[in-house]
Amino acid sequence: MATTDRDYYELLGVQRNANDADIKRAFRRLARELHPDVSEAPDADEQFREVVEAYEVLSNTETRDLYDRYGHAGLRSGGFQPGHVDFGSLADLFSAFFGDDILLGGRGRSGRTRGADLAATVEIELVEAAQGVARDVPFEVAATCTRCGGNGAEPGTEIAACPTCDGTGRLQQVTRSVFGEFVRTQTCPTCSGSGRRIEQPCTECRGAGRVVEERALAIDIPPGIHHGQRIRLSGEGHAGLPGGRAGDVYVEVRIRPDERFVREGDDVFTTIDLTFTQAALGATLPIPTLDGEEELELPPGTQPGQIVVLDGRGMPVLHGRGRGDQRILVNVLVPRRLTDEQRRLLREFEEHADAATYGKSEGFFDKLKSAFR
Repeated sequence: MATTDRDYYELLGVQRNANDADIKRAFRRLARELHPDVSEAPDADEQFREVVEAYEVLSNTETRDLYDRYGHAGLRSGGFQPGHVDFGSLADLFSAFFGDDILLGGRGRSGRTRGADLAATVEIELVEAAQGVARDVPFEVAATCTRCGGNGAEPGTEIAACPTCDGTGRLQQVTRSVFGEFVRTQTCPTCSGSGRRIEQPCTECRGAGRVVEERALAIDIPPGIHHGQRIRLSGEGHAGLPGGRAGDVYVEVRIRPDERFVREGDDVFTTIDLTFTQAALGATLPIPTLDGEEELELPPGTQPGQIVVLDGRGMPVLHGRGRGDQRILVNVLVPRRLTDEQRRLLREFEEHADAATYGKSEGFFDKLKSAFR
């Protein structure tokens, strides 16, 4: 799904200083109106997706701050990708928020309940995030019982209609007032919305229709992924009832801090220490990169605070082409303890030095500009 370029605050109808409660309240109101199962507008799907995308950004502190500072371009450069919108999943969510009479009445149109989603996490190194890596992610999931096929009844026994709701799974309560009749629909408390009464529960799952299993799924983590981004595994979540499709698994990728690098978007920053004689005479020193250690040649007269840029040696662009840069900050070490002979030699050097020896000093703002080139 492509991101919209419309203003997210405008989409939700809130001010830019709106708090989390205001944003959630606005999203719930619009969700009631625009969900494709409710709205008859021909572009209801697209309107609903835009609202979900806006809520996805503004309900998260990190993405909201990025959007407030840099707009849509900042989100894209930061690796934001809007999540996949599953209308069935959101219908279940709205049912939990607002009650069973919202959207689908607590059950899908086919009478089957979609399985819940579940979350898992995986930790990788920064170098692995740069190269891409495969990982096995363990988690516990509610799977369809193989003995009863998910219907919760012992094989060979009958399943009767619930006598309380006559198999509908819902009860309606009509209230009359001067304004007319109000009909409230709620889940049947006897059958919990299934519309069925099991005479003899399955001995394996005890009538639940699902059993808990431990699984491990192999996932491919793409090069350039950012810390906190999620990978969706469709249909690998909890099994639905009765026979409804399974939910999804959302794997959050966490990248461990690397003491050698600091990541900013697709660029990485590192430092290199030079003695003041190496800075003056020039030196070739090893420098860590995401592709391994390399020799970096520094010319004579390298200045403290100077930024050396290795083009295209940063992080790969997620779902794109090219790579960021590696920016190396030069730190010149000044000796803290000197022998008498070393002091004498330095004083002798200073006596013979002039303005041409040092050259013109680069101003603070020039150094600042060079860091962001």
